[in-house]
Amino acid sequence: MESIIEIQRHLHEERERLVDAVSKEFLADQKSHKEKINSDHRVKELLKRFDNATERLMTIYDDMDGERQRELRAIAGPNEFADFYSRLKALKDAHRRNPGETAVPLNVEFQEMIDSINNPTKSENENVKFSDEEGYGRFLDLNELFTQYLNLKGIKRVDYLHYVTVFDKLDEIPKDSAKKTGAYKDYIINLERYLLDFLRRVKPLYNIDKDFERMDAELPELWNKGQCKGWTKNKPHTALVSQGAYLNLSEFNSAQELESLGLDRLKTALLALKMKCGGTLKQRAERLYATKGKEDLGSEVDDEQRKAQQLKEEQRQLGLAKIESHIFRLADLLHQEREATKENIQRKQARAAGESVDVDEETEVVESDEENEADQDVPYNPKNLPLGWDGKPIPYWLYKLHGLNISYSCEICGNQTYKGPKAFQKHFTEWRHSHGMRCLGIPNTAHFANITKIEEAVGLWRKLQASKELNKWNPEVDEEFEDSLGNVVNRRTYEDLKRQGLL
Repeated sequence: MESIIEIQRHLHEERERLVDAVSKEFLADQKSHKEKINSDHRVKELLKRFDNATERLMTIYDDMDGERQRELRAIAGPNEFADFYSRLKALKDAHRRNPGETAVPLNVEFQEMIDSINNPTKSENENVKFSDEEGYGRFLDLNELFTQYLNLKGIKRVDYLHYVTVFDKLDEIPKDSAKKTGAYKDYIINLERYLLDFLRRVKPLYNIDKDFERMDAELPELWNKGQCKGWTKNKPHTALVSQGAYLNLSEFNSAQELESLGLDRLKTALLALKMKCGGTLKQRAERLYATKGKEDLGSEVDDEQRKAQQLKEEQRQLGLAKIESHIFRLADLLHQEREATKENIQRKQARAAGESVDVDEETEVVESDEENEADQDVPYNPKNLPLGWDGKPIPYWLYKLHGLNISYSCEICGNQTYKGPKAFQKHFTEWRHSHGMRCLGIPNTAHFANITKIEEAVGLWRKLQASKELNKWNPEVDEEFEDSLGNVVNRRTYEDLKRQGLL
């Protein structure tokens, strides 16, 4: 068993080497976005290891069980050599039981770590997982949350680009409407969970928990003052305010006098008493008059129930306000990533089908790999393959699988060329082909699917016109007449027989 003094010395050495490794990690030149994120995660692990070593040292120095004091007395007493030789014997026995087994010293472990930091040609491993849409922490992936947002009650439908712009504008949703229901709470919980997870992956050294603790401590005071963002107290903080107004029945002597108030006023008075409000004017008046003398007791019970409901509703809204405040803070911290996400969406929307194949890869193409960004090199693409989401050419087998090596030309579209059968079939419903058909005076219907030649389209249109003319109604041939004997003939034959007097 290793001595406590040796453990203590080992922990002090480890702390000093950890501080040195963190300083070298910060001083290292991180060229790409991926290297910066991986460096931050390595620093986080080093700091976590430093904290663990510090806690162990504090436990040793506290010496709650007195083991450290006993060891100090043993090595400082009259039999210090006996203790030394007993420890030497235990060490030899341990090596005898485990021959060839050696421990890696701290200097070797940390030297390898520092060499990997200073080596710019080292292979960069992925220390944290990101989805393809996130581009290793450069963009937000809010597609699932966008679908959940569109399913909220009373929410105006928007496109994904607009949603990325306004997903944190939760204070613009009316708090007293039916929009902030249970589905809304599930949505903002999922939104907070994703943003928090993304922030911890992109900025692992930022202490977001400290911000949340400070905000949660300030929230009750802001709530009581009515200064909480999105929850100002211009109106009562409850959506359960009783609909209706109480009526003083002591001023009425009969149900007939109540009938003079009308249906609507009697309905509001019954609603205030939590009673059935339907029926005719006479039924409502009798039902309300029957409560005369009992409304005070009912009002007290209703007031207690209303207060309990208001308190419960206020606690629910306070919980929503707490989650929303977290989202506001996370959105501020991820402002740069959100702007990059908007630019990425606009860049994707600007690409038409097959456009990335025909256009020579320009320097404006943003590559996901930050090393290529730093070097400003065009990706090696001798076969002129289209680029994928990461700015690199797609695999050749995928290029062949989608038939992008096959070109289709359409004379109606002005000899426009389309790469792959998917883009070719899609173009028949797009504006270019429809415009070409209108210029020819031909409707773009299903009869002209897969026709790309002008001559073929005009010939088919004439054939359809002739067929339509042939099937057109002709009264001399299609109109039927019946003679006196019951024979059915067409109009022309009937008139000929009539002129000859044969009918």
